[in-house]
Amino acid sequence: MNLWIERLKRAGELRVIDQCVEVNLEMAHIAYAEAKKGDSSQALLFTSPVENGKLFDMPVLMNLFGSKKRTEMIFGADIDKIAKEVSEIVKPEVPKTVFGKVLKLLKLLKLKYVFPRRFYKRGLCQAKIYSGSDVDLDMLPILKTWEGDGGKFITMGQVYTQSLDGTKHNVGMYRLQVYDKNKLGLHWQIHKDSSSFFDEYEEREMPMPVSVAIGGDPLYAWCATAPLPKGIFELLLCGFIRRKRTDMIRCRTNDIFVPDDADVVIEGWIENPKELREEGEFGDHTGCYTPKSPYPFMTVTAITTGREPIFSATVVGKPPIEDKYLGLATERVFLPLLQSVVPSLIDYRMPENGAFHNLLLAKIGARFPAEALQAMHAFWGVGQMSFIKHAFFLSSDAPDLNDDEAVARYCCDRFSIDRCLISQGILDALDHASNKPLQGGKLGVDLTGPKREKRCVSIADSELFAKIKNIAPEAVALKQYMTDTANPITLLQIEKTERVKTLFEKLQSVAEHLAVVCVLDTLYNDVSNPYMSLWRICNNIDVLRDLYVSSFTLLDATAKSSIDGYNRKWPKDTNCTPKVITALKQKGLWEFDDEFVKKHQL
Repeated sequence: MNLWIERLKRAGELRVIDQCVEVNLEMAHIAYAEAKKGDSSQALLFTSPVENGKLFDMPVLMNLFGSKKRTEMIFGADIDKIAKEVSEIVKPEVPKTVFGKVLKLLKLLKLKYVFPRRFYKRGLCQAKIYSGSDVDLDMLPILKTWEGDGGKFITMGQVYTQSLDGTKHNVGMYRLQVYDKNKLGLHWQIHKDSSSFFDEYEEREMPMPVSVAIGGDPLYAWCATAPLPKGIFELLLCGFIRRKRTDMIRCRTNDIFVPDDADVVIEGWIENPKELREEGEFGDHTGCYTPKSPYPFMTVTAITTGREPIFSATVVGKPPIEDKYLGLATERVFLPLLQSVVPSLIDYRMPENGAFHNLLLAKIGARFPAEALQAMHAFWGVGQMSFIKHAFFLSSDAPDLNDDEAVARYCCDRFSIDRCLISQGILDALDHASNKPLQGGKLGVDLTGPKREKRCVSIADSELFAKIKNIAPEAVALKQYMTDTANPITLLQIEKTERVKTLFEKLQSVAEHLAVVCVLDTLYNDVSNPYMSLWRICNNIDVLRDLYVSSFTLLDATAKSSIDGYNRKWPKDTNCTPKVITALKQKGLWEFDDEFVKKHQL
């Protein structure tokens, strides 16, 4: 990682913080706010991490992927160019000339780099070895990122596993909770490859080897998040992009192979796959805490490091955060693969304020009336795209999907409830809106048709709010958007005391002024902040329960409880701890004003 530190310094993309900063909340709060600066943000190197006065001798690097420029630096090329090369492999054309055949051969020769090289010698990542009684996870500057977290978590660990017969390999990025000096909780979700491997060991009641690598080439971290087809080792992507085979070293106390240039490697075993342990809570990338749940855990048998290791970490929470740029890279690189499944697909985007899996925008070349429906089913049936909750399909003449204003206007002009498909299926394990874990409602919206005629009569916000307040005293704020389109959007904030269905019935008397209503509660919401309101709506609704239709459409994005028939624990938001911000201000490390804090709902 030291090589990358120097590159970041030369590019002016690194801010070095030499002051002592606590790994308990302080470090994460700084990085969390820094990531929200977008492309003007910098990577952060904390050279003096401390925990309750204890100084670590290992620096911490954060916000490494937190801008488009840094992400492209890490890839070493324009990401769209890499996507084009992937397309040439996924959708090959037969060359028609001798020159074309030679060119095709040269392109295919690039594939020789994809397969890692495995070595049994002592590697660079094994310059220092701690095993037996010397194993102590407290030697590492592992962060606690949110006040409500169940403890300290490794947040940027590459988790390496293999099938029982050793023929298949996987690397994923899962949070890892520290229980004590040699125990780590493994939060791999039921749909992941590593969980499938775990099932093999559990069925045979055999110990499972697991190794966690931290640092090294930053591209490893992205590969660990890549949604490759089941059974394909993610590090093949690294070799393809780098044009260089990845050197991997056998661990000292299990037979897992990890990248030779990793900064830190944590080796171990799941000694008894039948024994689970409560993991969590944890403030996750949905911007909410995921609850405690039973997961496997590993016993650490060795910790190895390079000569001058740097500890990599990230913080997740409300958007925008660092994974925005990880997601952007994934979108571009995997577009050709999705086009092989959905041939009509032109482009797609998963906005970060839709919490990625909660919202998909897709532009398709619709040639026949039901082609959007066909695309919906195709997306919901392929890999990690099956987790998508809300999918909007636009025609080829739609605006650039990155133009938020134009796309919103396009959608509002074409929305009709009779062009919606409501279904159900699997959900990401982090989803909290559905009544049941791992499954819930899906909404597909066909926006490929012509513009609609406006049916409602728009009036001023103040006038509409007065009318609604008169029939629904629980209303506390209102703001309308896109009032010049066929379907104006009304954000309505209420003090919730009963089911929103009752409010829906009250609103029938003012239905002539309504097209699409999104109801928010008073907790942390601001109807004047459409970016964060979209995040809240995508997070909080399950269309099987929260969609109401009459002459207008209403979405209930309030927090749910038993009055809604919801019997799970509704999660809290990831919010910064005020006393931590105060401490950082005193140290001169908090440069963010009240307007910035309010805008991003810190």
